[in-house]
Amino acid sequence: MTPRPSSSGPEPRKTTGKKTAQAAEKATAKKAVAKKATAKKAVAKKATATKAVANKKGTQKTAIKKTATKQAVPREAAALPRAEVAVSPALDAGDRERLLAGTHHDPHAVLGAHRVPGGVAFRAFRPYALAVTVLSGKLRVELHDDGDGFFSGLVPLAEVPLHRLLVAYEGTVQEVEDPYRFLPTLGELDLHLIGEGRHEQLWRALGAHPATHDGVAGTRFAVWAPNARGVRVAGGFNFWDGTGHPMRSLGSTGVWELFLPGVGAGELYKFEITRPDGSRTFRADPLARRTEVPPATSSVVHASDYTWGDGEWLAHRADAPAHEAPMSVYEVHLPSWRPGLTYRQLAEQLPAYVADLGFTHVELMPVAEHPFGGSWGYQVTGFYAPTARLGDPDDFKYLVDRLHRAGIGVLMDWVPAHFPRDDWALAEFDGRPLYEHADPLRAAHPDWGTLEFDFGRREVRNFLVANAVYWCEEFHIDGLRVDAVASMLYLDYSREPGQWTPNEHGGRENLDAVAFLQEMNATLYRRVPGVVTVAEESTAWDGVTRATHHKGPSGFGGLGFGLKWNMGWMHDSLEYMSREPVHRTYHHGELTFSMVYAYSENYVLPISHDEVVHGKKSLVSKMPGDWWQQRANERAYLGWMWAHPGKQLLFMGQEFAQGAEWSEAHGPDWWLLDPEYGAAADHRGVRDLVRDLNTVYRATPALWRRDTHPSGFAWVVGDAADDDVVAFLRLDADGTPLLAVSNFAPVVRSGYRLGVPEDVPAWHEVLNTDAARYGGGDVLNPHPVKPDAQGWHGRPASIRLTLPPLATVWLRPA
Repeated sequence: MTPRPSSSGPEPRKTTGKKTAQAAEKATAKKAVAKKATAKKAVAKKATATKAVANKKGTQKTAIKKTATKQAVPREAAALPRAEVAVSPALDAGDRERLLAGTHHDPHAVLGAHRVPGGVAFRAFRPYALAVTVLSGKLRVELHDDGDGFFSGLVPLAEVPLHRLLVAYEGTVQEVEDPYRFLPTLGELDLHLIGEGRHEQLWRALGAHPATHDGVAGTRFAVWAPNARGVRVAGGFNFWDGTGHPMRSLGSTGVWELFLPGVGAGELYKFEITRPDGSRTFRADPLARRTEVPPATSSVVHASDYTWGDGEWLAHRADAPAHEAPMSVYEVHLPSWRPGLTYRQLAEQLPAYVADLGFTHVELMPVAEHPFGGSWGYQVTGFYAPTARLGDPDDFKYLVDRLHRAGIGVLMDWVPAHFPRDDWALAEFDGRPLYEHADPLRAAHPDWGTLEFDFGRREVRNFLVANAVYWCEEFHIDGLRVDAVASMLYLDYSREPGQWTPNEHGGRENLDAVAFLQEMNATLYRRVPGVVTVAEESTAWDGVTRATHHKGPSGFGGLGFGLKWNMGWMHDSLEYMSREPVHRTYHHGELTFSMVYAYSENYVLPISHDEVVHGKKSLVSKMPGDWWQQRANERAYLGWMWAHPGKQLLFMGQEFAQGAEWSEAHGPDWWLLDPEYGAAADHRGVRDLVRDLNTVYRATPALWRRDTHPSGFAWVVGDAADDDVVAFLRLDADGTPLLAVSNFAPVVRSGYRLGVPEDVPAWHEVLNTDAARYGGGDVLNPHPVKPDAQGWHGRPASIRLTLPPLATVWLRPA
């Protein structure tokens, strides 16, 4: 097995020392030719014969062809002018020491081939090599062994030729390209944008990219490590010893770069970084697009060859903004939805299941790579890599593609607030705080033992903004649900007095985080038509979904999100539903208070994974009463939720009233739906209700077209606390209404009078959560209900309905 590097990295191994090269032969005044090299080197007994190396029977010496004075040279290599005086091609002691120590900033300046007085100096750094020979056309020159893996030679050429290296090791001989003959793979524009923190496609510049450079196939590596004294590439291709593959520093950008010929997709690698104190650490690539399967931690060179088939979906994705379109979200924890399935296997089952239930979107977690599965993907180490637990990046693209072709949008959980402290990942990446804040109090997240990003550093903001763009452009993700926004916005979040420092205005707002979120949202909406960002923000921050250029009362521009999770609605409504019906009368405000602020932001109503774990119970188990009452309460709640202004989000397993809490170890209890299970009908009934809720919802513009405008909602009765009843109208842009009535008492209310608009001649029940097919008591309003002229609830007409116990009823104009 290939050995894995430790977090600190092994010390570089040294080859047997040899004396430094003798002084180069002086050129004569009449003939500009190099003296023939005389030293021969031992090679392996079984060294493979090549054009330049011939095994001789009974000897381990390699015969290297010598350069004759009349030997033909390549067209690129003209004769040397006679006036030049030759210099030694060997490296000086300083360069040797820095290369051996891994602290050389510009190895390309001294390795490879370079024009010098007296000809062209060839230098190679090949630890463990027994011999190195330069090949260029018919030219064959064995380099002198200068010791410690260094080889050099001076050839009387006027120009640097194209060349390859023939490297002899014990037991083998390899003909390879010289990685130090290539110009940088990053251009001035890339470096300028990186330096400015404005490279919106940063993943195309940094990381590992298989490419053809100057006609040679290989992989270009680039990493941002401004505090490093040196960076080397280590991987399976060099037996995890990066000594011979130092990278060059590209000016003041802090970017290190190296093109390695012959390295292709699928190779494992890390960056071996020499810290400011001289110690070394092996680090995974922050922009790796693929990783090993955890707990292994290496990055993987990746080249995508996926062909998308979702063109029709993308063409119409931006037809309507998210807040004016139907959005019903099914939240999925991918590894446990059907445990053991890969991305491609999920693609054969998940789209069909979600489409059958009528959801418009899925929200996927976890997506980005993370070392600990129990974190559910909220402690990310591979921000640019889909988790390898379920397949490679193209497999994940296949899943997204299949969802799109089934007419389902894809949101993903995105975690830009913090990252774990693993010593092979981002923490003190190059030996000093880099991605995290330099102030330990600002860097340490008080709740999760992680590190917060330094949002004030332009390169860090660039890393995260480009990451948001990356998922939407490269993987066709339709939206990002941004985790833990509140922890980013406040300097005193979960901190006691003395543990935080006010901002420049004396306030508690994290101005750097505000600027980052505004930049991220503005950039993403500009670049990706039809995308939506959703903030999980648990406070009353002003303007989460307001445009970034519109200032609010606080003086801040909006954060620019498209939608915001309504955490207040979730907490209040679940608190209300968890009470015994006899007590609900005294807490009616918990049900209605959400309408006080319903239009302050563009909201999503979330019943997410966070609400069904860690002792919080599943949705149905939160409900009071016996098993029938629990299911009736859940059905009534879902009917009320789907009619309430805002988009809906429901976590997997809750759609069929799973009684147990969710666990990432085994996922939903699908066996509850097995026809052989005696109570399967109870669970299938709730799932059938969810399907019908989505079907009617999508077909009723009144429920979503004016979700974010007060004109789309009107109370019928919101203060019937003694009855545990709420009723309201949802209105389309043309005034077409839907009447939603919820009875949260366990009694039938016959002839219950409700005020209604006088211009509707009759109302027809389109959904009743007490229907027998859902597991209810089948207390229905089977016939159209006509209003009479008796005014009620401040309206000129009214109707009388039969309200089922613990149920929600929807009616539309007949």
